[in-house]
Amino acid sequence: MEQIKGKVVLLTGGSRGIGPIVANALAKKGADIALAARSESGLQDVAAGLNKLGSRTLAFPGDLGQADEREKLIASVLKKFGKIDILVNNAGVEMEGAYKELTWPSIREAIDINLIAPMALTHLVLPEMLKRKEGHIVNIASIAAKSGVPYAAVYSGTKAGLAEWTRALRLELAGTGVHFSTIFPGYVRDVGMFAKFGMKSPWLVGSCAPSQVADAVVNAIEKKTIEKIINFPPLRYSFAINEIFPSLGDWLMNISGVNHFQRRKVGK
Repeated sequence: MEQIKGKVVLLTGGSRGIGPIVANALAKKGADIALAARSESGLQDVAAGLNKLGSRTLAFPGDLGQADEREKLIASVLKKFGKIDILVNNAGVEMEGAYKELTWPSIREAIDINLIAPMALTHLVLPEMLKRKEGHIVNIASIAAKSGVPYAAVYSGTKAGLAEWTRALRLELAGTGVHFSTIFPGYVRDVGMFAKFGMKSPWLVGSCAPSQVADAVVNAIEKKTIEKIINFPPLRYSFAINEIFPSLGDWLMNISGVNHFQRRKVGK
């Protein structure tokens, strides 16, 4: 089992949503944490709480959608901590609405944050990890990566891209000492992008708690778990159907209430 105690974790999206909950779980395991997000005040609040747990936690505000900000982030973390053992790509932007009604700048922002930023940050930390022959990249995807969701086409596409890019790197770098894990949360209750709508997900689709996502991240690091779907009820059967029988998968999406639920979320 891989030890988290004493490791330096860079966690993006650390100021709100599931980020602080994941950070808390890692801090309780003895990690030192570099928190990254746009909100400096939000990061400082989270960092203050984690420092009380005995974790050395520092805030690194910045816009991950900008290449120079990403490079600055990695350089700053290395200057303060000396290394990055674990990168958790958690930051995300959920694009809701009919695709034709979205503006291109908003679409591009989602792609930059959800997909380009994890790729870029990984590219920046990989050389040192490979040199040391150890490291772990954890990418927070979504069950939308397994089955695209209407009125969230951009989000689904970026998360699917993130998941398959992770799989490809995992195969490419097998045996190097650098490990990759992908977490697939369902609709997350209480916090984050889904919770803001104040709606219950369709009962056939279910949801998950923020603490379950945090536990999955910890377990992925400790046990080197490749992929983990976090949702109740389990949905692997439906994802398999989507792959083998796409038209049947579309039908299941409709009768499960997902299509109607998504339309309600965006006021359609």
